[in-house]
Amino acid sequence: IVLGNAMNGAAIAGERLVSTINSNSIEIETYLSLGATPQQAVAKYRKDAIRAALIPNLNQMSVIGIVTLPGIVTGQLLSGVNPLDAVAYQMLIMFLLAFANLVTSLLVTYGLCRQFFNQDAQLKNL
Repeated sequence: IVLGNAMNGAAIAGERLVSTINSNSIEIETYLSLGATPQQAVAKYRKDAIRAALIPNLNQMSVIGIVTLPGIVTGQLLSGVNPLDAVAYQMLIMFLLAFANLVTSLLVTYGLCRQFFNQDAQLKNL
C-alpha cells in the first residue's frame, strides 16, 4: 500500500515538475542570469509539484470516517477491537502514507531538477 501510494505521488510530482519547467524555461533562465542557483531557479516549480503530489493524500485524509470507512478500521471493528484503537491504527497508516508520499516526491523532484541543468548551471532542453 505504501509503495503504491508513493509511486503515484512520485509520478504526479515528476510530471508536474517536468511540464512546468519546460513551459517556463525563459523565466528559469532569467533567474539563472540574475545569479540564482539552479535549485533556487526551480524552487517555486518544485514546491508546486510536491503540493500537487500530496493533494490526493490530503483529500483522502479529509473524508475518512465521514464518507468512507477504511478497510483497516472495518476489519478491526468486525474482529472486536476497541473502536478508538482501530481509528488510531488507521491514523498511523494514513500519516505513514502521507509521509512516504512526501519523501518520495522530495527525492524525485530533487533528482529531476538536477537532470535539467548541466555542470555549468545552464538549463538543458530535455
